[in-house]
Amino acid sequence: MQKTLLLVDGSSYLYRAFHALPDMRNSEGAPTGALYGIINMLRRLRNDYPASYVACVFDAKGKTFRDDLYAEYKATRKSMPDDLALQIEPIHAAVRALGWPILMVEGIEADDVIGTLSVQATEAGLNTIVSTGDKDMAQLVNDTVTLVNTMSNETLDRDAVIAKFGVPPERIVDYLSLIGDTVDNVPGVEKCGPKTAVKWLAQYDSLDGVMANADKISGVVGENLRKALDWLPQGRVLVTVKTDCDLSAHMESILGSLSMQPQDKATLKDLFTRYNFRTWLKEVSEETASPAAGSEAGAVAGENIAAAGQPAQSGLFASAVPVEYETVLTEAQLDGWLKTIDEAELTAVDTETTSLDTMQAQLVGISLCCEAGKAAYIPVAHRYQDAPPQLARDFVLGKMKAWLEDDSKPKLGQNLKYDSHIFANHGIALRGIKHDTLLESYVFESHRPHDMDSLAARHLERKTISYTEVCGKGASQICFDEVTIERATEYAAEDADVTLALHENMWPQIAHDSKLLYIYEKIEVPTSVVLQKIERNGVLIDSEQLAKQSNDLGKRMLEIEQQAYDLAGQPFNLNSPKQLGEILFGKLELPVVKKTPSGTPSTDEEVLQKLAEDYPLPKVLLDYRGLSKLKSTYTDKLPKMVDATTGRVHTNYAQAVAVTGRLASNDPNLQNIPIRTAEGRRIREAFVAPAGSVIVSADYSQIELRIMAHISEDENMLKAFADGEDIHRATAAEIFAVGLGEVSSEQRRYAKVINFGLIYGMSAFGLAGNLGVERSAAQMYIDKYFMRFSGVKRYMDETRMQAKARGYVETVFGRRLWLPEINSPNGPRRQGAERAAINAPMQGTAADLIKLAMISVQGWLEADGLQSKMIMQVHDELVLEVPESELALVQVKLPELMKNVAELKVPLLAEVGIGKNWDEAH
Repeated sequence: MQKTLLLVDGSSYLYRAFHALPDMRNSEGAPTGALYGIINMLRRLRNDYPASYVACVFDAKGKTFRDDLYAEYKATRKSMPDDLALQIEPIHAAVRALGWPILMVEGIEADDVIGTLSVQATEAGLNTIVSTGDKDMAQLVNDTVTLVNTMSNETLDRDAVIAKFGVPPERIVDYLSLIGDTVDNVPGVEKCGPKTAVKWLAQYDSLDGVMANADKISGVVGENLRKALDWLPQGRVLVTVKTDCDLSAHMESILGSLSMQPQDKATLKDLFTRYNFRTWLKEVSEETASPAAGSEAGAVAGENIAAAGQPAQSGLFASAVPVEYETVLTEAQLDGWLKTIDEAELTAVDTETTSLDTMQAQLVGISLCCEAGKAAYIPVAHRYQDAPPQLARDFVLGKMKAWLEDDSKPKLGQNLKYDSHIFANHGIALRGIKHDTLLESYVFESHRPHDMDSLAARHLERKTISYTEVCGKGASQICFDEVTIERATEYAAEDADVTLALHENMWPQIAHDSKLLYIYEKIEVPTSVVLQKIERNGVLIDSEQLAKQSNDLGKRMLEIEQQAYDLAGQPFNLNSPKQLGEILFGKLELPVVKKTPSGTPSTDEEVLQKLAEDYPLPKVLLDYRGLSKLKSTYTDKLPKMVDATTGRVHTNYAQAVAVTGRLASNDPNLQNIPIRTAEGRRIREAFVAPAGSVIVSADYSQIELRIMAHISEDENMLKAFADGEDIHRATAAEIFAVGLGEVSSEQRRYAKVINFGLIYGMSAFGLAGNLGVERSAAQMYIDKYFMRFSGVKRYMDETRMQAKARGYVETVFGRRLWLPEINSPNGPRRQGAERAAINAPMQGTAADLIKLAMISVQGWLEADGLQSKMIMQVHDELVLEVPESELALVQVKLPELMKNVAELKVPLLAEVGIGKNWDEAH
């Protein structure tokens, strides 16, 4: 949440909301449809996509640069309907009252404001979610920018853009230039529709490529293309979203200006009354009228914070939940709760802490719940002025230690991996982890949000108190130990209570499905326990070596900088796009590949890669940028993330993120350490073993192809793996009809690309690009492949049909992978879902296997009392730190354990490497 900027394209939604509810009016006859739609959308967004930084962006009145560039821009648009115009003022008032900052920048369209903010957010280390219904915005999508459409429930990341439009985000501008934009009255090529545009761009790569080959395109549409050649560069500028607008007059920075504000409930009550939004009026009235729960004196005396029958929280839904939340401030109260949890069949446990840093956070309080509506909060370290006396933290933990560490006392939580770290920080090993609602949600519906607020709204129709409501946001945010004990009890006890209620809702649905039950009980819950141990172990970092690497990179960058000066014939700032453009396109007169929205020649990485094929300076610039990224992202940054007390980096493995079941490493991300360049691989040299130990890496070999063989039951593929053959060589022998010993290195390379490409849904066009051959040749290879591996073709066809019938596919072990677009009437979206249907079972099964391997290996290490320990999990690889005295044993046992976690129709193989550092071992 702290790393997300949520932007709403208000101008995009105004008209859509208005036309969706054109006749909605209040008792006085005033139109209210657009107002209702905008409020409803913003409320939903706030619930579904919690973010620290937000803005609602509207178009300002007046002209923009596009009007000056093209007089007919938006000329066909009708003036705003009177009924919509009447709603603009209350809409703006409602947006502000809901806590959203509004941006309207004179002379700059909303799209351009959003585009600029998305770039600034990336530079500030934030991810961006743009809520919009405008197809033009797809050009902004990248690794950190995602689009959502609340009206169609559509989410667009890079793959989804390709599936929907047939081109990647970086080609959306070219695509729009060709088809035109009728909404904004921007002409394209007459008679050129989406299919034709996609076809041309697939054949000629870019708009410039299409224009350069216009004389080769026959028919009427080719004639129309040639007529449009003079217009297309101007059309491209018009449809390009600007990302470099000057917003300094309207905001200091994203972090300083765009935080979500508290709701202005008085204004909301007035608006909801005036426009007859009765349900919302009831909610905000109840929230405003609800008295503070309990008093300081009552808390000191140990009275209930919330009396029986009082709603836990008014808000999104009409139903109220009667609760009794107790603040535990005396030893007698604590003893009473210890007796309760000792006798309970299941207890929900939650911790409140000083920070989210799992290795450093200190305990502030503990909440417990064994029965719906009845929960307790035990404050142990609140430190605000006039805070009442609390039981000492060490005293409370001393009394609870036996129960917390008792494996026979079942415990429940929401992400108990985090709470396990907190207890470990105070010398307690949390055991008896029976259930985790985060993982229940992940197993049951991996494609939905799994945070408690979303789960409560979705499964319980209950509005929970959010962390920001308790602690605030941004610069004014306080630490939880500064929150008053009364408010802390409301929040923390509710967390434990809601966790229990969520479990009672989700668990029966999992328990009655044997496949989901296996994934939950045998894979996800034990994996969480193992991940906590891996995170706790951490990996030892040689910071001095990283410092040396950083210094070496700096020197190398200076050398490359001088090479660039020599090639350019003068010094210049390699990081300045303006100066770089002047050198490349002004002084050296290199060909312009594409232009920026402002019309100047682009110098982005794609352009430099294209130019580097024929010119030396762009290649040097790419080398410089690559080294600069390594230095800033890894060699400079990693040492700052090393724990001062352990000398180790402690990553966090997010378990409930990828729908396929794969883990995600963050803070720092250890799964993206680069290995394709010598400089990148050197970074792994700094991941070291302590004296007397070595690093051992075990990596599943060709795991996804083995899974394909198992699932498809293709005879030729099964035989190749059973005989221990090189699968790529065996594939090449089949496709090219030669003996295994006659396969050339080039043929093997082709086969490798085909093997992996087809299981990822690669088309003939994509294969042609990867192999550097004609499309017809690529199609011939695909046809030969399916002729020789007919079982694979049969699997793909049957999987598509099953996915369409059920709406999901499964891994070998029963993990359910939902495909909402599998029956979509939209061709590209449906095709994208079909590709996912084929690949997801393999990715998901590979994720299941590595998790089973982690569980098996950890179980063996503990059972045999070994000192060896797992320190990283990276995709299909386990990394261990092994004392030299245990190396011979681990070297034999580790691949054996990984091989035997499951019995497939082909043998599993784990390859083991050993070294003093990760690079040597991998």
